[in-house]
Amino acid sequence: MKHSRTDMQSGTQGPADTVQSSKNPGKSPGTAPDNTAVPGRRGGLRRLPRPVYGHIDSQSNILIPRHHKHTWAQLSYAIQGYLQVWTPDARFVALPQRAVWIPAGVTHQVRQSPHTVIRSLYLDADALGLDWSACRVLAVSPLLHELIRQFSTLPIEYDPDGPDGRLARVLADQLAVSPDAGLILPWPTDPRLQSVCRQLQSHPDSAPDLGAFSRRLGLSDKTLTRLFQRQTGLGFRLWRQRARLVHALPLLERGDRITDVALACGYDSLSSFIAAFRAHTGVTPRAFAAGAREDDPPARG
Repeated sequence: MKHSRTDMQSGTQGPADTVQSSKNPGKSPGTAPDNTAVPGRRGGLRRLPRPVYGHIDSQSNILIPRHHKHTWAQLSYAIQGYLQVWTPDARFVALPQRAVWIPAGVTHQVRQSPHTVIRSLYLDADALGLDWSACRVLAVSPLLHELIRQFSTLPIEYDPDGPDGRLARVLADQLAVSPDAGLILPWPTDPRLQSVCRQLQSHPDSAPDLGAFSRRLGLSDKTLTRLFQRQTGLGFRLWRQRARLVHALPLLERGDRITDVALACGYDSLSSFIAAFRAHTGVTPRAFAAGAREDDPPARG
């Protein structure tokens, strides 16, 4: 199912109680009176019917506009286009052939690009032996790509002891060995640093240097540098570079000229932009632009 959007944004929610909003916790999905999965109804899920759940009509394939959290883990994946997962701690960018692991209980929001087609999964991490407690971006191998696609076509309550159940175990094995491979933009908690990061994101083409921010905040350059490192794990220049590259993604996807995108992201040199983009994403801007619009591109390792 395709979701058309004018920019990187979230979609709409079905009429249901499959998530627990961070603003209004309410009742846990597991405490619903019937505690059953309702086949074919978006939002009818009260519990995971199987350790891996990825039906094409499930809530995992429909974006939810607000920040929310689940009582199960989620693998957020796009078979076409790319997506971002925002948590209080970071922005996780899943380019083609990448997916974001979201542990149970982590407040998040998924944002998609205009051409994104989602085929995500809900998972019982304990049952599958996947004990990752933090979000991460994983490389999706060709085999894992096909397994995720296959799960969108299975019956909701497939036979756990039959061929479909064995596929679920293969999928868990493939996830367990998937390497980290993502563009992650850590988000600070310090209000002073948040204001700096918001400006770097909003105006990547004219962002002030470290000294200008230091003077505005009444801090020394050394103090602001240490604060950046402590809060984000990145230096000022590296954080700004990642923010610029994240800003470039929707521009490239909609077909803007690469030279114009480089200028819009604050790069004076096209070669510098291409080198930075490739270093952080593994592909050139041109290759990303072509792949992000391709209809269900073949996965690569």
